[in-house]
Amino acid sequence: QVQLVESGGGLVQAGGSLRLSCVASGGTFGSYAMGWFRQAPGKEREVVAGINWSGGSTYYADAVKGRFTISRNNAKNTVYLQMASLKPEDTAVYYCNRDGAIRSGSSRFNWGQGTQVTVSS
Repeated sequence: QVQLVESGGGLVQAGGSLRLSCVASGGTFGSYAMGWFRQAPGKEREVVAGINWSGGSTYYADAVKGRFTISRNNAKNTVYLQMASLKPEDTAVYYCNRDGAIRSGSSRFNWGQGTQVTVSS
């Protein structure tokens, strides 16, 4: 079973940037579409961005479009989320998983511990 470890979060001022990484181990990673998700306190986990297996196709939630960029390096079993122009409303714990992981009945890897992103105003 694939294990996911997210990192790169932290405290940043509004307008700042962060780069998140998600390293997968223990199984085949390169054949799966992957996604980034986030969960703010008191809210449900939501989709942030997704990327197909090759990295040739991506999509973004409207809230982050134009500010976040998802990418992957299959040779390193890693998915990235470059975040720019951060806003306080981006504050959340960020997770990676298979694309569609939060949809009922969808296949997913075990959730990792996530990485906390806090944006101060």
